[in-house]
Amino acid sequence: MTESFSLRPEAAEPRLSVVRRSLERLRSVPELAPRYAGHEKALTLEDVADLPTLVKDDLNTALAHLRPKAERGATWLFQSGGSTGAPKVGHAPTGFYMDGVYEQWRPLDRDDVFVNAWGAGRMWGAHFLAAAFADLSGCEVIALGSVTREEYGDWLAFLAARGVTAFGGTPSVLRLWFAHAREAGIRLPTLRKVLWLGEAWHPQLDEDIAEVAPDARRWGMFGSTETWVVGTNTPQCPPDVFHPLPEQLVHVGADELLDFTTLNPDTLNPVLRYRTGDAGRFVTCDCGRQDRALRILGRRDSVVQVRGLGLHVDDIVARAEQEPGVSRAQILITERRGRVSTVEVLLLTGQDAPLDLAERLRGDLMSSTFTISTAFQHDPGSFRVTVADSLITNERTGKTAAFLVREETSPQEES
Repeated sequence: MTESFSLRPEAAEPRLSVVRRSLERLRSVPELAPRYAGHEKALTLEDVADLPTLVKDDLNTALAHLRPKAERGATWLFQSGGSTGAPKVGHAPTGFYMDGVYEQWRPLDRDDVFVNAWGAGRMWGAHFLAAAFADLSGCEVIALGSVTREEYGDWLAFLAARGVTAFGGTPSVLRLWFAHAREAGIRLPTLRKVLWLGEAWHPQLDEDIAEVAPDARRWGMFGSTETWVVGTNTPQCPPDVFHPLPEQLVHVGADELLDFTTLNPDTLNPVLRYRTGDAGRFVTCDCGRQDRALRILGRRDSVVQVRGLGLHVDDIVARAEQEPGVSRAQILITERRGRVSTVEVLLLTGQDAPLDLAERLRGDLMSSTFTISTAFQHDPGSFRVTVADSLITNERTGKTAAFLVREETSPQEES
């Protein structure tokens, strides 16, 4: 049983008092108390593995009842999600738990000039989390936040003149920065470190960074608004492999779904076997560290029901992005009264894209993808592939999700 946890019993059990405190807090929530009947204590890892799992709606219910407060400093409340599911909330004290991260992972030092390019979107925590981490390093910080398309050129020239050595953001945002720099022929010769959090790393970034800043190397964090940072990696680690922090207890289920338990005594969220939808497995990392590393396999909730059939949206996006001339792809699913009415694959292309790209790719997907060919056999026009000027981006966070679900309303319903 313990082999499915990131920490060995001798490392985890002294910290299980935090688990018991979270269990007591969840048992105090009337809507959740029945599920924890018979689970009054959690004294060992085996006991933790027997606890029910939490999902986002459960945690939202608990936080609404508990209204957590930090003992020292302010209590920050953040929100994530909303593009493909219900919004999620999370609480953090001043400092955002970054002191524990800084003890284990130090890509920044006092001599760095660090660009914090995570958008300071409404109630999104990544910009502030990165600022707290940079504060611990003592480096020089350029808190850039969101930038419009017309501003990239001027800002890139400014950053090059300032001798920027470190740059951080979501991979969606980083791809915009480095693609613009590459297209404009702007180089960042002093850049050595690229920090990322919020999405999976994308191979296109490796190509663009190699052109713009050939000496830069990636440094990643993995986590969520509810768990905060769970693990980190270095340039010596594969981009999908992370080393869990000692204050995070990661469990891999039989179905490879991950759940997370926070062992930090200052935690505000009762994160107890919390499932984010991510899948993973424990591996030995190429970096040579001997602790247990976690390979992230992606989100299991990327399988969307389309007219009773499961559509693997990540597979469709990956297939589209293999096409010559396609830099990015996204799936837009439109529903009408709870039923999928259309599925549209949006393509972001370069000038070298073939003129018949969209039509040809649509035909290939219709003929080779069982879900698409079956779901739309009677109305094939409801499956479309479109070349777009831009993909749909979350204005708060700057993230570009692989798929979005939107509700269509008729004129009568709008009135």
